[in-house]
Amino acid sequence: MSGNCAPSIDLTQITPEVAQFIAQLQQQVSSQAQALARKDAEITWRDAKLEKVSFELARLKRWKFGAKTEAMSAQQRALFQDTLAEDEASLQAQLAALQAQLPESAKAPKSPPRKPRRQALPEHLRRVEHRHEPDDTHCPNPDCAQPMQRIGEDVSERLDIVPAEFFVHRHVYGKWACRCCQTLRQESAELDVIDGGIPASGLVAHTLISRFADHLPYYRQEQINARSGVHTPRSTLAAWAGAGGAALEPLYEAHRRFILSATELHADETPIPLLDPGSGKTKKAYMWAYARSPHGPHRGVIYEFCAGRGGHYPLAFLGGSKDRAIPEPPWQGTLLCDQYAGYNAVLDTRMYPHRKAAACAAHARRKFEELSRGGPSASALASDALQRFARIYQVEGLLANMDMAQRQQARQQLSKPLWDELKAWMELEGSRVLPGSKVRQAIDYSLQAWDALTLHLEDGAVAIDNNHLEQQIKPWKLGAKNWLFIGSELAGQRAAMVMSLVQSAKMNGVEPWAYLRDVLARIHSHPNSRIEELLPHRWQPV
Repeated sequence: MSGNCAPSIDLTQITPEVAQFIAQLQQQVSSQAQALARKDAEITWRDAKLEKVSFELARLKRWKFGAKTEAMSAQQRALFQDTLAEDEASLQAQLAALQAQLPESAKAPKSPPRKPRRQALPEHLRRVEHRHEPDDTHCPNPDCAQPMQRIGEDVSERLDIVPAEFFVHRHVYGKWACRCCQTLRQESAELDVIDGGIPASGLVAHTLISRFADHLPYYRQEQINARSGVHTPRSTLAAWAGAGGAALEPLYEAHRRFILSATELHADETPIPLLDPGSGKTKKAYMWAYARSPHGPHRGVIYEFCAGRGGHYPLAFLGGSKDRAIPEPPWQGTLLCDQYAGYNAVLDTRMYPHRKAAACAAHARRKFEELSRGGPSASALASDALQRFARIYQVEGLLANMDMAQRQQARQQLSKPLWDELKAWMELEGSRVLPGSKVRQAIDYSLQAWDALTLHLEDGAVAIDNNHLEQQIKPWKLGAKNWLFIGSELAGQRAAMVMSLVQSAKMNGVEPWAYLRDVLARIHSHPNSRIEELLPHRWQPV
């Protein structure tokens, strides 16, 4: 018999107890072999999964930093970035879970933990404190077991949310009677936003904010409210919004007077689809916007819904009126706008000698940005122009925190030489190209409005461009993608009223819902002679 072979056992020569023990040992060995096989399979699967997740994460990072997002629309780019963030978070979580299953010997050494670069959680948020202390504060060393001393603490904060909660204000008006005089006394009912209606000012404000600031159509609001067991048909929500808008109309008029009291205004307009009930289609209407200068002491914007884009609309808005409750003279000051012909009548110095025109440098720059996508020669010239504009904007950025007098002086010293060089360069390059060419059109756009384009050099209160107002136009673009069209001219003007107050509240650092809720609760009892106290830039919560 070979020495490497196990001796054979004659099972007939052993007792039943020993035979049973041997069978148990054989079963244990078989079970252990199966467990090892399963473990090997799990390790193989885990390693394959780990490799796959690591590969997917690396590929995702290549997409993140290498994707040609400039070829996407703004909406596509936003969706792409959101999707990347979701996918990266999911893969990171999967990777962490898989790495946690690795034995300690197989884990890569951990680098020192880095403090995440994130913005601190707002101080005004309610804090719910959770205390975590050991059950036993005696020394765990059995040879000591003395009471331990608390020497400090580590604090971490996690952001949480409680979904919107509906609740009911229950007003109880006690009745008091004098049995001798048969006199009854009871407090008068509080004025409501909607007389005899069920919504309080907070709910009406929430409906308006959801509709006009968060751009949620009423049917979506109805679905969201239903999740809390509250039935609010879209027709009811629309009625609440209509009543809320009507209550805000006096405040909108006061806000209009506040905007027109500024001597520097921005103006712009954007198309809005308006439903044409007769044809069942939409037609193009316009939302006109006017904003105070960002360099002024108080900010604000106002919108006016108009059926068209004709010059008579801004002419009427800025023309003053003797028919109003408070007669107004025609507006005077500097109007910063693009070179749309509709503003020509507004800025006619023969009719309005106290008005000045300021042009938008961003529009002038944009002409060369469009030109940069042309042929090589046009692209080279456009690149030169864009670099010159970049130096001008770099200087302008340094002046952001100066007052108006300091800004005007700094512009004369730093910006004016750059504008003079730009003009000389444009005149030279313009003489080298044919009239009517794309290059000449881009140059002429600036040269033909040069005085208006450089007016900001003479006045520190005037902005260099109209980007300030264009930012306030963007919510209308986003809204149109959600509610698709304005249902009527009356609805358009109501939207303009609400959005004027909401956007102005944002511009002044005021939370829109808190502002509207308080204003709607107070406006019926607030003296009309002091209505200006409720304007966004002056509002103080009670």
